[in-house]
Amino acid sequence: MVEIKKRVANLKMFIDGEWKDSESLETRPVINPANGEVISYAPEGTVADARAAIFAARRAFEEGVWSGISAQERASYLFKIADKIEEYADELTQLETMDNGKPLREAGFDVGDAAACFRYYGGLITKPDGYTYHVADPMQAMVVREPVGVCGLIVPWNYPLLMSVWKIAPALAAGNTIVFKPSEVTPVTPKKLFEIFEEVGLPKGVANMVMGAGSVVGNEIASHPEIDMVSFTGGTKTGKHIMKTAADTMKKVSLELGGKSPNIIFADADFETAVDYALFGIYAGAGQVCSAGSRILVEESIYDQFVARFVERAKQIKVGPGNDPSTEMGPLISKEHLEKVLHYIELGKQEGASVACGGNRILSNGLDSGYFVEPTVFVDVKQEMRIVQEEIFGPVVVIQKFKDEEEAVKLANGTIYGLAGGVFTNDGAKGLRVIKKLKSGITWVNSYHPTYNEAPWGGYKQSGIGRSLGTFGLEEFQEIKQININLQVEPIGWFSN
Repeated sequence: MVEIKKRVANLKMFIDGEWKDSESLETRPVINPANGEVISYAPEGTVADARAAIFAARRAFEEGVWSGISAQERASYLFKIADKIEEYADELTQLETMDNGKPLREAGFDVGDAAACFRYYGGLITKPDGYTYHVADPMQAMVVREPVGVCGLIVPWNYPLLMSVWKIAPALAAGNTIVFKPSEVTPVTPKKLFEIFEEVGLPKGVANMVMGAGSVVGNEIASHPEIDMVSFTGGTKTGKHIMKTAADTMKKVSLELGGKSPNIIFADADFETAVDYALFGIYAGAGQVCSAGSRILVEESIYDQFVARFVERAKQIKVGPGNDPSTEMGPLISKEHLEKVLHYIELGKQEGASVACGGNRILSNGLDSGYFVEPTVFVDVKQEMRIVQEEIFGPVVVIQKFKDEEEAVKLANGTIYGLAGGVFTNDGAKGLRVIKKLKSGITWVNSYHPTYNEAPWGGYKQSGIGRSLGTFGLEEFQEIKQININLQVEPIGWFSN
């Protein structure tokens, strides 16, 4: 087993270039989900703390200490941050595993992606943007992109470091100042990220971090008139609340929300490849992934064969603490979330679905103090069941059968969500045909889960508004300005006198 620290120093917030406790001096414990032990205490931020961060960000933006410097200078900071993330990669990986519970190999991938994301936006911001267009003489017209202003960034607990970077890197690249709120459950690696910001010398007030409850700190970020934009990743219910709250001040809003994503397996697919990716699609991250392939739709002629093989392999997944190199699936994030997932499993049984494997909390092999659930498979499900329609956000999958392409698409699109979806088939035309019919923003053919900093991330329907990553992710944090220049300065003569 890899040696890993059991505790970290108590955390502080970062406001206007200084590390601070909560104004109330209250704290909350940060729990290691693999064993239920307290690993640190985080400040319980207040409305006053949030406002102090907002005012610091506003002052820094108006003074131009960040927005006023060249894109090349901002890029140099982002490249330095990427270098530091790589320098501290081992520490960040271990902290992420201790904080979130995910296996070390998953945490390591996230750290590498985080560095790559800063490098991507550091490179992108120095490339040509905007454009000119032809209008009637004597006018010259152009479009330029400018920073939105003060951006409130709110991230979830399933990717504490990477989701933070997905928002922070493009927001800073565009020239904005930020007020960042990590999940109250997983603030450890975000705190280390802000230590890196301090180390590379980001100007005071440019990047501010306030810890605390979403109902307090998050709500203040969404409602405060000095916040120009709020970008949130999390549950659809919370996203709706933020959207309503932000409407009062007409903030720009970007929301990446829930999913109940279909993974469609046709009979002509490469069978073992389809099974392998289907397992990865739901059990990576213990199913605590918004784009998880939590609904597997299988063509009826191979349904029984697929279920048998999938269940056989699901039972072999090594579940354990993330710092054990042999672990393939870690714990759920918290006791509360564990209870939610177990409630859905019981609900599925009550609705008449059959448990093909799993369905229980794991209490053996020394895992009784952690929040571990067996990889779980439901069969004999109906489309209207809650376990088919609602996001469980755990290692729980439903396997449905379909008779033809038309029914597969109908079932796949039959929820309120539209984040992701996959299709497995050796018929290239059919694969593209079905993918184009899916109401999903992130899709794969003969694959599931791999995504890239260069490509947009976001969904249709109630899976959100806007896109992260790629050029689209940068544009979320920019305003578009039209500039018209008169090249012949003389009276227009519109009025006779």
